[in-house]
Amino acid sequence: LSAASNCFLDNPNSNFLESFFPLQSDYVSISGPKVTYVPPPPPEEEDSIFARYETGINFDKYDDILVEVSGHNPSQAIVTFEEAGLCELLSRNVSKSGYVKPTPVQKHGIPIVQAGRDLMACAQTGSGKTAAFLLPILQKLLTDGVAASRFSEIQEPSAIIVAPTRELINQIYLEARKFAFGTCVRPVVVYGGISTSYTIQEVLKGCNILCGTPGRLLDIIRRGKVGLSKVHYLVLDEADRMLDMGFEPDMRRLVASPGMPSKEHRQTLMFSATYPEDIQKLAAEFLKVNYLFLTVGQVGGACSDVEQHVLMVTQYSKRDQLLEILRTTGTERTMVFVETKRKADFIATFLCQEKIPTTSIHGDREQRERELALGDFRSGKCPVLVATSVAARGLDIEHVQHVVNFDLPSTIDEYVHRIGRTGRCGNTGRAVSFFDPGTDTPLARSLVKVLSGAQQEVPSWLEEIAFGAHGTTGFSPRGTVFASVDTREKRSVQHQIAEEDWE
Repeated sequence: LSAASNCFLDNPNSNFLESFFPLQSDYVSISGPKVTYVPPPPPEEEDSIFARYETGINFDKYDDILVEVSGHNPSQAIVTFEEAGLCELLSRNVSKSGYVKPTPVQKHGIPIVQAGRDLMACAQTGSGKTAAFLLPILQKLLTDGVAASRFSEIQEPSAIIVAPTRELINQIYLEARKFAFGTCVRPVVVYGGISTSYTIQEVLKGCNILCGTPGRLLDIIRRGKVGLSKVHYLVLDEADRMLDMGFEPDMRRLVASPGMPSKEHRQTLMFSATYPEDIQKLAAEFLKVNYLFLTVGQVGGACSDVEQHVLMVTQYSKRDQLLEILRTTGTERTMVFVETKRKADFIATFLCQEKIPTTSIHGDREQRERELALGDFRSGKCPVLVATSVAARGLDIEHVQHVVNFDLPSTIDEYVHRIGRTGRCGNTGRAVSFFDPGTDTPLARSLVKVLSGAQQEVPSWLEEIAFGAHGTTGFSPRGTVFASVDTREKRSVQHQIAEEDWE
């Protein structure tokens, strides 16, 4: 698999692909060989820790985005990081990270968290949501004088942060580690695909902020290595995904775990770029009655810094169209999204045969392979990354200029997250989506609404399809985007498990 996805393949035999990628189950086996992989340690050099994601020419446009805070007695927004009252070490780390002024979600989110309020926050992709919850949490821990308990057999973190994928939770951990640099606060990350004994050793070295994917987090708690009685903050990143039918049972198990403070005795924070109406209602069950709802821009809307194009392409013409696009983008970094793991491998191999250096990432690849694929993509060694939805949310990779939806997703929320891998932090990007009328018509009306909301050109043929489509929804009268009601056959829960990270 690694050879097929990361190297150039010269074999022109069309049967080669089928022989290299035999038919395999759509489901993830619960049992398997013991995982012994230990990831390389994160960088210790200060320059590497504070490597910056450069802001783009449209960064100042964030100040013009409409912000609304719903709820009783919201906190006053800050204008500068100085107004946040961060301690000297934390302020220094913010400055080293290249943060000059807060984004809207940070201006409003930081004081809300500092005031002790529960928060449901919705802001467009790439707008700085991670710092909006990490900075006030770290400030509180440092103010309270927390110390790492290195010699305790049961670690009792003050904050637990949960995210749906390994790559995203590791990214959050690295951000927490960066902001906590030089302090006594010790973040730790736990996720599947790596040695459990190694993970436990890292936790027992001291853990103030525990970042994890749901399955591995619950496993560490079940093993008695982590106590929950001192948890003050519970953070759900990509909260709508954490509360849908895939992860909701795990989240309920987490909040019902022995020792976990009730919602009245902890602070719960939820962040995402999309919030379907049913998820908003469900999320409220995890929050105090007086929680605040922060919206930056339009709920579920796409970032206007992403230039969006929709092309009518039938299933059998997609590969030729993709080749044409990639041969014009050259070495510019491009993410290509497909719906299935097998197709991700197939397309990656096809592109390699066409002399386009390509790698792939999906839920069935081993953790070592996933890290290698992302590393090759980040470095530019493989400027094309073919991915399933496992890479659609939260990943912050610099210099991603293009996103191609080879397959459109089944919901408009997933579309918004996918194209949000480009056009981040004020930078501009381009997204091209292949629309097959035979399968994608149920998404048409919602797609038109998202394009219109981001001031993008809407093809006349797409409007005609949307006007005649049934079973789709767009925006509510209040301007809220809800997920489309897709009449296509939904993937089974088991298939969703296979695509995502349950540990």
